[in-house]
Amino acid sequence: MNAITSILVIVDPTTQQHAAVEKAAALASKARARIELYVCETRAVREARLSRGSGHGSLDLKLFLEKLARPLREEGIDVVTEIDLGDPLWEKLVEKIRRATVSLVVKDTHHHSLAQRTFLNNTDWQLIRACPVPLLLTKPAAWRQPPRIFAAVDPGHTNDKPSTLDDQILDQANCFAKHLGGELHALHAYVPVSIIAAAVSSEPPTALAVSEEDLKAEQSAKVRQVTEVTRRFEISPDRIHVQLGGPAQLLPQATRQLGADILTMGALSRRGLKRIFIGSTAEDVLEHLPCDVLIVKPTDFAEALQGLCP
Repeated sequence: MNAITSILVIVDPTTQQHAAVEKAAALASKARARIELYVCETRAVREARLSRGSGHGSLDLKLFLEKLARPLREEGIDVVTEIDLGDPLWEKLVEKIRRATVSLVVKDTHHHSLAQRTFLNNTDWQLIRACPVPLLLTKPAAWRQPPRIFAAVDPGHTNDKPSTLDDQILDQANCFAKHLGGELHALHAYVPVSIIAAAVSSEPPTALAVSEEDLKAEQSAKVRQVTEVTRRFEISPDRIHVQLGGPAQLLPQATRQLGADILTMGALSRRGLKRIFIGSTAEDVLEHLPCDVLIVKPTDFAEALQGLCP
C-alpha cells in the first residue's frame, strides 16, 4: 500500500467552505501524515478580499490559515502554513508542488464552463495536466461512512495508457480505502468491439447485426480481465462493476448510481500538444462527476512535464 506521509492542501481564501481541508484532515489523522495549508495570493484573490473589506495583506491571510490549522492541531495533526504571491495561479501551484516533498495534493473544485476549460483558463484543469503526484479534487459533499472508493480501470488499454497505470490507480484507491476504512470497488466502462466494427463499416447495418451471444461473450471476457487486474487486491465480485458504455457518459452515471465517494482515475499528459489541449478520459468525465476524483499519473510522468511550465 502506498504511504501518505505529507499532504499539500491548496486553500482558496475567497470561499467560506473548505472541504479540501476537512477531507485532508480525515486522511492525515488516519495515515499520521503532515499537512501543509497553502495559499497563493493572486491578483484575483487580492481584488476579492478588498471588495469585502479584508485587504490587510499577508498578515490577514496568515491569521486565516492559522484559524483553519488550529482545530487540526488540536486533533494531533502536524500542520504548517505557507503564503505565496504571484500569477498565474496554476504555474505558482506547480512550482510549489515541484519544490515540496508531498505524497498528495488536495484542492476544492467547482463547476466550470466548457469555454473556460477549452481555453485553459482554469486552475483545476491545468493541475490535472501538470501535477506530478496524486491529485484529489474535492466537492462539498461529505464522505459517507464507510466511504466507497472506486478505481476506474481499463485492462484493454483502449485509451493508449501505460499497462502499469491500472496498477497505480488500484494502489492509490486501495491506499485511500485502507486509511479511511472504506470499500474498494473496481469500475470498467467499455464499448463492445462488435458495435465499434459495425459503426465504422461501410456494409449495410443488416449485414453486421450484433448478436446477443457476441455481446454476452465480450461482457464475460471483460469481467475476467477486470477480475485478473484486481486479483491482488481481493475485491469481492459484488464490488467489480463492468458496464457497457463510453467512459465519458457512463462513469458519472455509474458513480452516481453506485454511491461512489471518490473515483480514482488515470490521466495522461501528451507533450506534443503541450499548452493547447491535452485530452484524456479524466478531463471528459470530471465536469460531470457527482463525487470527488483522485487523479493518478504514470510513473514516468515527470518526463512529460518538460515544457508544461516556463
